[in-house]
Amino acid sequence: MTKITKPLRVALYARVSTDKQSTENQLIELRQAAERMGWAVAAEFVDHGISGAKGRKDRPQLDALLKGVARKDFDVVASWSVDRLGRSLIDLVTLLQELHHTGVDLYLHQQGINTTSPAGKALFGMMGVFAEFERGMIQERVKAGMARAKAKGTKSGNAIGRPGVGDAVEGHIRALRAEGLGMLKIAKQAGCGVSVVQRVLATPVL
Repeated sequence: MTKITKPLRVALYARVSTDKQSTENQLIELRQAAERMGWAVAAEFVDHGISGAKGRKDRPQLDALLKGVARKDFDVVASWSVDRLGRSLIDLVTLLQELHHTGVDLYLHQQGINTTSPAGKALFGMMGVFAEFERGMIQERVKAGMARAKAKGTKSGNAIGRPGVGDAVEGHIRALRAEGLGMLKIAKQAGCGVSVVQRVLATPVL
């Protein structure tokens, strides 16, 4: 008896940074790729006029897509390019982990990444390394700053010149600044005031 295999359900995701741009070219190529792969397009999610630096909460269609992933509505998430999904390494690794934990695969057209294949699945094995590397870099920057401030003396248990925020918040602020974000965007994503961001960035880190 021949077993009938159902086609994989794929969700397409496209994004453009301004309302003047179109996502149609991205979607056309993704639809064609899905057809070649024998996948059934289950849904299409499009964020218009939203920067890749924005997080999930500021990208309604990405949020809807990931909710569908959590419900296991799809077998594969397909995007035209990795930068359509995000520009922060932490955000991308978090997305990969979420897909992996729910058993959903990822297809990136421009990079030729397809985790439905044995070779592509190696990407999931590497993501933990990237996440640990990013965390380590942030921790090292924070520790270096604390050591430098401590060498100059401390007051009330805090290093002189240190902003009054936790290490995690400070590390997040510095990481967002390294990505080129402005003060207002950093404050919004880090969940703090602009004055806090200014104090953190004004404090040198070796």
